[in-house]
Amino acid sequence: MQRNVVVTGLGAVTPIGNTTAEFWEGLKTGRNGIATVTRFDPSRVSTRMAGEVKGFDSSLYMEPKEARRTDLFAQYAMGAAQQAMEDAGLADGIDDPERGGVLIGTGIGGITAFEAQHRTMLEKGPGRVSPFFIPMMIANMAAGHLSIRWNLKGPNYATVSACASGAHAIGESVQAIRSGQADLMLSGGAEATITELCFAGFCSMKATSTRNDEPERASRPFDRERDGFVMGEGAGVVVLEEEERAKKRGARIYARVIGYGLTSDAYHITAPDPEGGGAARAMEAALRDAGLAKDEVQYINAHGTSTPLNDKMETAAVKRVFGEYARSLALSSTKSMTGHLLGAAGGVEFVASVLALYHGIIPPTINYEVPDPECDLDCVPNKAREATIRAVLTNSLGFGGHNVTLAVGRFD
Repeated sequence: MQRNVVVTGLGAVTPIGNTTAEFWEGLKTGRNGIATVTRFDPSRVSTRMAGEVKGFDSSLYMEPKEARRTDLFAQYAMGAAQQAMEDAGLADGIDDPERGGVLIGTGIGGITAFEAQHRTMLEKGPGRVSPFFIPMMIANMAAGHLSIRWNLKGPNYATVSACASGAHAIGESVQAIRSGQADLMLSGGAEATITELCFAGFCSMKATSTRNDEPERASRPFDRERDGFVMGEGAGVVVLEEEERAKKRGARIYARVIGYGLTSDAYHITAPDPEGGGAARAMEAALRDAGLAKDEVQYINAHGTSTPLNDKMETAAVKRVFGEYARSLALSSTKSMTGHLLGAAGGVEFVASVLALYHGIIPPTINYEVPDPECDLDCVPNKAREATIRAVLTNSLGFGGHNVTLAVGRFD
């Protein structure tokens, strides 16, 4: 008999709030987290705005000495993970550490440390490169730090699949619990890529918005005037548990994780399959895994990047899967508020999806002003909406053709 997986803790560090409560309030009110970049001088790049995390205080989660030896993406992961563990009533860890694991995804990892230490090598020589450079840079180190912090000795690794990384991490954590490899998993995604080099790369691809004079209006998924995504940063981490274990300890249960679908486009290194085949198959796989009929889903938290190709493709994929029922679904993109958190997106948007289900409130797609006939589904424009929600899908799609859909159902 398959073991059920439930969500018992939530944590978020985002451009619209550094705690889960602040993040949820921002989603409900349509708060915009996009502004001109302050992390570096953006005058040399074509995109000069981002969804920066504001006022993050690492000392709330780590000793200052430890923080100096830890890249920002792992600091964000630590902040979100501590929130999630405290929310789950597990601030001091678990009684059986060999039954707990950590899986944190990231698309790029320690790029902040990479740039800083490369600069040090060029200016001062290789002898001045920090001995902590490698452990600061490598993508698995967020998971490593969390495992050490809470003495979790079960599965411990990182998923790296571009913008699907956080969702892959959560899906694989669900599988670890279902299969009996673990009873509890601390899982999600983290990213900190607001650096000049990352911006230079994405700008050279012409993937990002150049609406620099109106940064608050730049991230506009499904709107006809969208011109590219806006980069964000942060972390979303959750505590997943085997259901009977969670009940036995009297945990608050937010939701069940009931489905996981993963596919590949096998099409192009950056562009999505324009017909949405891979995304559609991921949604279909998640529905099958969950045992859900199509009309049992009320809300889809879309990947919704605000790029011309993605939003059109994702709309087509939803229609392909749901047929006429697609017009009865709510389909919104929280990236309109946070920007695109790359490898952290799946984690943060999973938190948003669980909260939407738990509270019966669908976050809006803000900046929706000009309808696009190729994106003609209900994107919950500009204002949050109360709704009876029994099941949610959340999509994460990454460069390389990676597609993940997670399905979440109410716990009654």
